[in-house]
Amino acid sequence: MDDVIGAAFAEHESLMTEAAAGLVEAVRRFASAVSEVVERGGTLFIGGNGGSASDAQHFTAELLGRFEHDRAPIAAVALGVDAPTTTAISNDSGFEMALSRQLEALARPGDAFIAVSTSGASGNVIRAARTARSRGCTVLGLTGPPGSELAELCDLVVSVPSRTVARVQEMHGLCLHAVAATLEANATTPRPPTVQRSKGTSRPGATRPDRPSR
Repeated sequence: MDDVIGAAFAEHESLMTEAAAGLVEAVRRFASAVSEVVERGGTLFIGGNGGSASDAQHFTAELLGRFEHDRAPIAAVALGVDAPTTTAISNDSGFEMALSRQLEALARPGDAFIAVSTSGASGNVIRAARTARSRGCTVLGLTGPPGSELAELCDLVVSVPSRTVARVQEMHGLCLHAVAATLEANATTPRPPTVQRSKGTSRPGATRPDRPSR
């Protein structure tokens, strides 16, 4: 029987070795562009389909919360992960509008859309990239092999040179973690400390008694 697990690890290792040199510099430029948006007070919108939607939500959680260190939260929105909104838009206007409609409502000049697509050919992600550009947003892409339609719409793109979806997704996860680490390293505003109040005390002007501890 073929060693499926060993083959997966071997393919991952081979891709890491062959692609590292080019991808490291591409991710540096990508992270720099994201940092510029954050520093000027823009919001990051991240979107994709399937596993790429999960990557978008995962990355957003690390920006709104934390990656490895405490720091001020970073404004970020994962598109397409709110099931009622996404299904309503898809039902009424078509799935191709699922992400772009949300950008029409929320995106402003100076924001950025991070488009995640292993194929670079997802219709709804491409439509969202066009919408983001029309609204004055920076468009950044994470894709598979170079030359995709999505890549042509991006100001900067990180293209993973593999046609194996799983390997591309693994590299996208690594790239997004590297970007999160960069943003955290650049952060200069610490998160406000949590104020601890003794039991039975309240904020000035507060009249509601403390709730019992659970």
